[in-house]
Amino acid sequence: MDVNIVLDTNTVLYFLAGRLAEPMPSACFYISVITEIELLSYPLLKIEEEQAINDFLKDVTIVDLNESIKKSAIHFRRHYKLKLPDALIVATAYCLHADLLTQDIKLLNIKELVVKPLILFDS
Repeated sequence: MDVNIVLDTNTVLYFLAGRLAEPMPSACFYISVITEIELLSYPLLKIEEEQAINDFLKDVTIVDLNESIKKSAIHFRRHYKLKLPDALIVATAYCLHADLLTQDIKLLNIKELVVKPLILFDS
């Protein structure tokens, strides 16, 4: 498994909801600490949803912020006019030399890294 993939928050939510039309590729999976915070801080989160998230988090590597990610996030936020959480997630993928898996259309335009869209079941 030489492929590294950073999962955007929406990717994790779609995965947990069983909405991905294709299985996750074989890879080493990472999430930004920002994704962890976003997943666990939803105000209406039910106990069983929180447990599913915590179980999922045991199977991925959570990447904390560091100086390289902070500097890269500044670049991506300025250059692409991203919201801060998105810039930090993109910067995490960039600094890990990883692909980014997302459903966020704005992130699909990032030129400095490989960004792959999700294929979802119709809702």
